[in-house]
Amino acid sequence: MKTLLLGFVLGIALVCAGAYLYFSLGFAPVATAAPPMPFEEKMANMALHARIAKEAPSGVPVPADETNLIAGAQLYREDCAVCHGLTGLPETAIAKGMFPKPPQFFQGHDVTDDPVGQTYWIAKNGIRLTGMPGFGLSLSEQQLWQVSLLLAHADKLPPSAQKVLSGSPASQSAHN
Repeated sequence: MKTLLLGFVLGIALVCAGAYLYFSLGFAPVATAAPPMPFEEKMANMALHARIAKEAPSGVPVPADETNLIAGAQLYREDCAVCHGLTGLPETAIAKGMFPKPPQFFQGHDVTDDPVGQTYWIAKNGIRLTGMPGFGLSLSEQQLWQVSLLLAHADKLPPSAQKVLSGSPASQSAHN
């Protein structure tokens, strides 16, 4: 019994020492162009989805009307487009250099299937170690909901909100 317990403790100590050496000797991939570590993506996604399921709001206190969708489009253009892209424009240099790659929402990778509360939670809190900042300290609750509603309705936006996202210089100067 003592031998089994000693073997178990030594096994755990060896695994911990191996992990310590893996990181401390510089074997862990840390550059954005490096492939993910073993189980990195699975563990991070599991933790993220569990946390969002636990904390994301289920109700939406802001109506998905044209005014809020336009406001969401303007906020998206200012704060989100540099990483997540705009309609008709190529991926930015910033987005190309990120790991993990940020989804390009208006180029075939919409989040319209995600519950609005999930998108709100991500916009408010961010996602650690991904480059996705939390905007909870810089945007109001109203603004967070407006951006979340915009993304939830990305496939059926009114023309006025589409124009803000079009990437055309006219919509940029109209915004400023």
